[in-house]
Amino acid sequence: MNRSETTLPGIGVTDDLSCTTMASPVGELTLIASPHGLRAVLWPNELDASKRLTTADDGDPAAALVLRETIRQLGEYFAGERHEFDIPLDPVGTEFQQSAWMQLRRIPYGETISYGEQARRMGDVRKSRAVGAANGRNPISIVVPCHRVIGANGALTGFASGVENKSWLLRHEQGTLFD
Repeated sequence: MNRSETTLPGIGVTDDLSCTTMASPVGELTLIASPHGLRAVLWPNELDASKRLTTADDGDPAAALVLRETIRQLGEYFAGERHEFDIPLDPVGTEFQQSAWMQLRRIPYGETISYGEQARRMGDVRKSRAVGAANGRNPISIVVPCHRVIGANGALTGFASGVENKSWLLRHEQGTLFD
């Protein structure tokens, strides 16, 4: 676990952040946490951002605890043993983004909704594009399941690590529902 001393877009001021990596079926994930909770899950194609972190071996103990718990819970998720996460979260975003991300957390495991449906649940079906943009900035994918939002026609659209990984996550969730 490493401590960061810089600033990253979408992650915010990183003075008290710790980071680590974990292997997963969808590639190596970089996890970033503050003493208050998980700040980000970065995909391999987002590593350019994490490489800009200045790190040291003396990470914050509270952030290190969040990272250990995140690794445990993600491991259970990938093993098909966990359907909900109860990790403390500390995402950085606007009020609208925070609202969109909170709505994502309400989508049940193994289910999908459209961007329009997510906007409707947030109170304004006309904001589906804004919802899509907010979801695209979700820093804590998988844990905050933006992969469960699809196009109105059922198409898998937009995902930080590519549609292939979005498809894998959805198939994984559907498969473990019937095991």
